[in-house]
Amino acid sequence: MTENSQQPPAPASALPTQYTPADVEGPLYERWVERGYFEADATSEKPPYTIVIPPPNVTGSLHLGHAFEHTLIDALTRRKRMQGHETLWQPGMDHAGIATQNKVEQQLAGEGLSRHDLGREAFVERVWQWKEEFGGKILGQMRRLGDGVDWSRQRFTMDEGLSQAVQTIFKKLYDDELIYRAERIINWCPRCLTAISDIEVEYQDDDGELVSMRYGDGEESIVVATTRAETMLGDTAVAVHPDDERYQHLIGKLIKLPLTGRSIPVVADAHVDPEFGTGAVKVTPAHDPNDFEIGRRHDLPTLTVMNERAILTVPGPFEGLDRFEARAAIVAALREEGRIVAEKRPYVHSVGHCSRCGTAVEPRLSMQWWVKVGPLAEAASGAVRDGRVTIHPREMEKRYFDWVDNLHDWCISRQLWWGHRIPVWYGPDGETVCVGPGEEPPSGEGWHQETDVLDTWFSSGLWPFSTLGWPEQTASVAKFYPNSVLVTGYDILFFWVVRMMMFGLYAMDGTPPFSEIVLHGMVRDQNGKKMSKSFGNAVDPLDWMDKYGSDALRFTLARGANPGVDVPIGEEWVQGSRNFTNKLWNATRFALMNGATVEGALPPAERLSATDRWILTRLGEVTAQADALYDDYQFAKLSDLLFHFAWDEVFDWYVELAKSVFQAGGQPAEDARRVLGEVLDVTLRLLHPIVPFVTETLWTTLTGRESIVVTDWPKDSGFRDAAAEAEIATLQRVITEVRRFRGDQGLQPGQRVPARLHLDGTPLAPHEPAIRQLLRLQPEGEGFTATATLPVEGAEVALDLSGTIDVAAERKRLTKDLAAAEKEKAQAEGKLGNEAFLGKAPEPVVEKIRGRLRKAEEDIVRLTGQLEKLPQG
Repeated sequence: MTENSQQPPAPASALPTQYTPADVEGPLYERWVERGYFEADATSEKPPYTIVIPPPNVTGSLHLGHAFEHTLIDALTRRKRMQGHETLWQPGMDHAGIATQNKVEQQLAGEGLSRHDLGREAFVERVWQWKEEFGGKILGQMRRLGDGVDWSRQRFTMDEGLSQAVQTIFKKLYDDELIYRAERIINWCPRCLTAISDIEVEYQDDDGELVSMRYGDGEESIVVATTRAETMLGDTAVAVHPDDERYQHLIGKLIKLPLTGRSIPVVADAHVDPEFGTGAVKVTPAHDPNDFEIGRRHDLPTLTVMNERAILTVPGPFEGLDRFEARAAIVAALREEGRIVAEKRPYVHSVGHCSRCGTAVEPRLSMQWWVKVGPLAEAASGAVRDGRVTIHPREMEKRYFDWVDNLHDWCISRQLWWGHRIPVWYGPDGETVCVGPGEEPPSGEGWHQETDVLDTWFSSGLWPFSTLGWPEQTASVAKFYPNSVLVTGYDILFFWVVRMMMFGLYAMDGTPPFSEIVLHGMVRDQNGKKMSKSFGNAVDPLDWMDKYGSDALRFTLARGANPGVDVPIGEEWVQGSRNFTNKLWNATRFALMNGATVEGALPPAERLSATDRWILTRLGEVTAQADALYDDYQFAKLSDLLFHFAWDEVFDWYVELAKSVFQAGGQPAEDARRVLGEVLDVTLRLLHPIVPFVTETLWTTLTGRESIVVTDWPKDSGFRDAAAEAEIATLQRVITEVRRFRGDQGLQPGQRVPARLHLDGTPLAPHEPAIRQLLRLQPEGEGFTATATLPVEGAEVALDLSGTIDVAAERKRLTKDLAAAEKEKAQAEGKLGNEAFLGKAPEPVVEKIRGRLRKAEEDIVRLTGQLEKLPQG
C-alpha cells in the first residue's frame, strides 16, 4: 500500500461540467487494485478487522441481492480501513455442487452425451474446464460494484487448501463419533438425483387430490386417506391410536392390502391422531419420515416402490410408470374394485420442492452420511445465549434459537460427482476406514472409496477459517480469526450461519467464527413483491449501474437497509440517488471555483462568522451521529443523515449563504473558503464507504492527495456553538417564511422585488447581504412603497409588490379559493353535527370527514392571511 501523498489541489477545471460515472468507475477501481489498497497484511501490527464474503455460486451472476449485501460489507470494510484497521474482506466462490453439475450435464446433453458416457474422472475434469471458461462471471461484476476485496486471497471451496480443510474436519468429526452412516428417510430430488437437506426444500401449495380408500373387507376393513396413492404399494401396516375404541377389534390383525395380494397388520401407535380424518393412517416406512419412525417402533419391513427417478419398480401393471402417472392409474384401479370411499379434488396442500430445480421432492429411504448435530448445535446456541456472539437485529435471536435448538441430524452426503468426495474407503470384508489428510488410503482387491460427495454447505461452513489457511496454523489464521462480523441475509441463517457457528466452535477450540451477525432482509420491488422473472419484475443491477452509475445503485440500497427488514427498490429511487451524486459533483465543483481549500489550519473560532461556526457545529454533530449509526449497522438512517446534511444543510444553506461572503471578499471570504473546504473534506470521507467512486474523484481533486481509500476516517472535532446554531436557525426561519410569502403571491423564484429590511437590534443584521441574495430582494429605490410588511423573528421585511403581481387578479383568485374552503368547512361541519349520520357511518368515513374539516380550517387561515397581506387598491 502506498502512502497517501500530498499534491497541490487540482483546479475546478479538473472536474468536467457533468459527472459521467462510466468514465470514472472502471479505471478508478483498477487503480485501487493495482495500488494494493485492499490487500491485508497478516504481519501488520494494526488491529484486525475481518469479514468474509458469503461465497457466491460459481454458476452465479450479480443480482440485486448480491449488490445489496456487498454494498453493506464494502461500506463497513472501507470505513474500518480508514480507521486504521488491518482490514480483510475475504473473497471467493462456492463450487455449488448440484447447480454446477446440472450446468455441465446440460452442456453434455447438447452433445448427445451423459456424465456416465464420460465416467467420473473425465466428467469432473470437464466440470473444472467449465469452471475455468464460464464460472466466476460474478467476480468481474463485483469489480463493477466497487467491492474492496483482497483479490490476492481469492479462494474456491474446491481448491487444494480448502479441500484439505474439508478432509481434516470430516476425519475429526468421524473420530469423535459425530459423523455416522445410517439408513434414514431423506429428501430426494428425482431431477437432480441426489439427497437434499431440509433447508433446501421449498414448500408451496399444490393442487392435488385427497383419496379415501378401504383396505380389507367387511367388519375387518379400515378406511385410510392419502394424497400419494402410489405409495400404497409400499404399505406394510395401518396404524391407529391405541385408545381409539373404533379399531380395538382390529389391532393385531391382518387386513388385505388392495392391488398387491399382501396382507398387512393393524398396529397401535400413539403418534396417530384419532381426531384427524378416519383416525387410521397407512404406514409406508420407506417413503415417509413419520411412517419410518412408526415402522422402527413396530419392527415393520420397509418396501421401496420407486427408483431414484420416481419411477415405480413394483412388478405388475404399474411398473415403469412415473409417480404421477401411477397415482392416477392406482386410483382408477381402486375405483374399479369399489374401494374408493371419497375423493376430494382439487385438494390444496403444501408440497416440498427442490430449491435448485423446482421438482417435487420425494421422501426416500436411503443409506446416507450424517452429522450428529446435538453437541454442535448446543455449543452454537450457547455462544449466542452467553453473549459471545450478538445477532443484529436482536429480534432475530428467537428465529436462530427456534432453529438451532431443534436441529435434526444433518444429512451431508450427496449423490453427485462434483464436490468433495467423502474420504471413506470400504473393504472387501465390510471394513470402513476414514482417511485424513496426508494418510494413505487402503488399497488392494475389493477396496473402494465412497462414491458420494459432501453437501456444499459442509465446505462453506468452514469458510471463516479455511480461507485463512486452516488446518495449518498460518499467520492469517492468527491475525484474522475470529472474523469481526458476518453480514448475510436472514434467509440463509439456517443454511450457512448455523453451519459456520457449529464448525467454528468445534474446530477452533470453542472460539466462535465471528462476534457479530448482521442479518439483512431481501430486496423486493417497489411494491414489496418478491422479484422474479416469472413475475416480470426482476432487475439486472448491471443495467441500473450502466444507466445511473454504481454509486447511485449503492446509495439506493444502503438507504433502504433497515436491519432485518426487506428492502423495496424501484428505478425512480436509483434515479433520485443519481441526482444526489450529481449534486455532490456540481456543488463541489462550484466550491472549488470559489476557492474552497483544505490548506492550513482552520481559522480561530472568534474570527469566524456565525454561519461558519454553525456549519462546523453541524459537521461535528453529524460526524458523531454517523459513527454511532455505522457501529449499529443502521445503514438506512446513516444514509438519510448524510443525504440531508450534504444536500440540505451544506449545499442548500451553507453554500448559498456563503455566496454573498465570497462576493464581498476580504478575510471573511478567506475564512469561509477554508471552512467550506473542511466541510467538503469531512462530508466526502463520511460518504465514501457508501458511494466510493464519486467521493474519491471529488476528494482527490479537492485535497490533491492520492486516495480517499487510505486516508484517515474523520473524527468529531468537538466544535460546538449553540449560539451560532440558534442564530442560523432564526435566519433560516426568516428566509423560509419570506419564501413562503413570495410563493403565495405567485412570484417566480428568480423574480426580484424591492425591499426594505428592518434588522437593527436583531442577530440578523450581519446577514442582510445573504438575506437579500437568497430572497432576490433588491435595494429600495425611488418611489418605493411598502405594499406588504412581514414581521418575522423580531425583524421586519417590507416589500413593494406594485408592478410585480396583478393585485386585482390575485385578490379574485384568493377570494374564490377562500369561498370554496368555507363551503367545504360548512359541509363537513354539517355531517359531523348530524347524529343520524354519525350513528351509521363507519369510523374510517367519519375520520376522513374530520380530516376534511381540519384541512378546510387550515386553508381558511392561510388564504385569509394572504388576502390581508395583499397591497390595497
